Amino acid sequence: MKRQRAERDGRRGERRAELYLMAKGWTILDRRRKTPVGEIDLIARRFGTVAFIEVKWRNRAEELAYAIDARRLRRVAAATEAVAHEYVREGEDTRIDVILLAPGRLPDHIVNAWMP
Repeated sequence: MKRQRAERDGRRGERRAELYLMAKGWTILDRRRKTPVGEIDLIARRFGTVAFIEVKWRNRAEELAYAIDARRLRRVAAATEAVAHEYVREGEDTRIDVILLAPGRLPDHIVNAWMP
């Protein structure tokens, strides 16, 4: 039951992140892109940049400080490396972003969260 609730809340958070990005002019290219090495929650394009985005939803804003770590970002980076060629056009930049969400607060969009 707890796992199902977490999954539902996570999907809801991803949808909110998607709406936030679209309001900022991003085009959503893909959602929940699975690869053999990990999953990318959202892939979006704007102004010659393709962002591979990890979304984290927490029920309490205080928990967001612990929602993302180097291990999770390494997985997203590995997944990005595996599929970037499918989304990125010649001359476009890529980056890995994180969007942190909690009830009652605006999304926290961390740009270039992963820089190896």
